[in-house]
Parts: sequence; structure tokens; C-alpha cells
Amino acid sequence: MSDLEELTQALARNLRHWRGERGFTLDALAARAGVSRGMIIQIEQARTNPSVGTTVKLADALGVSITTLLDHDRTPQVHVVLPGQGVRMWSTEAGSGASMLLGDDRRGPVEMWAYRLEPGESTVSDPHPAGTFEMLHVTAGELTLVVADERYAVPAGGAVSFEADRAHAYRNEGPAPMEMTLAVSIPPVGAP
Repeated sequence: MSDLEELTQALARNLRHWRGERGFTLDALAARAGVSRGMIIQIEQARTNPSVGTTVKLADALGVSITTLLDHDRTPQVHVVLPGQGVRMWSTEAGSGASMLLGDDRRGPVEMWAYRLEPGESTVSDPHPAGTFEMLHVTAGELTLVVADERYAVPAGGAVSFEADRAHAYRNEGPAPMEMTLAVSIPPVGAP
């Protein structure tokens, strides 16, 4: 089985589990996540590999991290992720991409990501649930962060934090690749 097939199977199994754990019907989860009922059925039956945006919406609606939906083993107190072992969530032919490095749900979902954006490329994020907080550290190039139509330049070595319950985007408007590490803290979701 390929890595993508394993990921699709894990997502199907875990989405069914967490939907049941939260007591959500298909319709309730669809409404909370803003994802169609049909898409959720396809995912739960491992018939599709959803976009990162869809996966984020489902994780947010369930109050779990993407890592939990992708079935990462979080049992040890120390979890080492070696270079290249993060879960590649998206990429472009030009070389941009994002990998989920770590995630945990024990104190509310927390995720750590590695991003790379090639010159002229960008990625947009829908608003996360109220109370979601992001922190990032730019390690190469310069990031143009856009939060609710406000632009912020963050050079290599710089860091930024912001409330992520508004639409936001990461852009590389410079001449060199931009790399950053991003942490996302999502407040726990109670049962409906």
C-alpha cells in the first residue's frame, strides 16, 4: 500500500471514529465544517483524498488536530520526527509545499508545520474557529503575511503571532524561496 493509500485509509477510519465520538450525524458535521455531506461520505469510505482545506475544516469542526485525523502515533511522551518524515499535505510543481511535522490533542489541538513558498507563490487559509492562535518563524526569505486584508512583512529570523479566526494568507513576494515553521493552537471543541 502506498503512503497516500495509507493516509486515505487512516483518514477514513479516524473521521468515522471522531464523528461518532462527538455524536455528530453526517449532516451535523457537514454543517459545522462547511463540507458537503457527500464529501464526508466519500472520505469515510476512503474513496477520495480531500484537499488540505477540507481536512482542516473537518479537524476544526471535530476539535481535533489534523495529526489525529491522519493517525499519527502520539503515545510516547517524546516523539521525534526525523527530516523528511513529516506528512506532506500539499505541494506545487514549482517546489512550494507544507508538511505537518507534529500535532497533539491532549490540551486542545496543537499543530506544527513546515512551509516553503517559491517566489511568486502563496497559500490562503480560511478562518479557523474563534480562539485559534498561530505563531510562525521565518527561517529563509521573506514572508508577506496577510490577515484580514492587512499586510505584514516578516524577514528571515523574524517571528509573528496572530489570532487566526480571520481569513489569512502566506505569500512570497520576494526573489528567493521563503521557509517558515508554523505552530497552530486550536481551542478544544465541546460536544454539541
